[in-house]
Amino acid sequence: MGALLMGATFHHGDMDIREQRSTYDFFMGLTKWGSLAVAALVLFLTLAFCTPAGVGASIIVTVIVLALGAWVLRKRQKGEIGAP
Repeated sequence: MGALLMGATFHHGDMDIREQRSTYDFFMGLTKWGSLAVAALVLFLTLAFCTPAGVGASIIVTVIVLALGAWVLRKRQKGEIGAP
């Protein structure tokens, strides 16, 4: 009986989803930037300790990769290629 009453009063698309959208955007941001941070850390540690490049070159390459990653992952403005 309860399901019948709920079905009669439910209107698809009427619920306020701002809170869910905010949580989703926050989680996706953490995932996106966290992945970049982990990739940069793995790159730095690999170059610093597993190759003859040394710590200095590892830092330079890691900073370049971080800058490129931040540019690719940035929030795009309307009208830009790849903007939602």
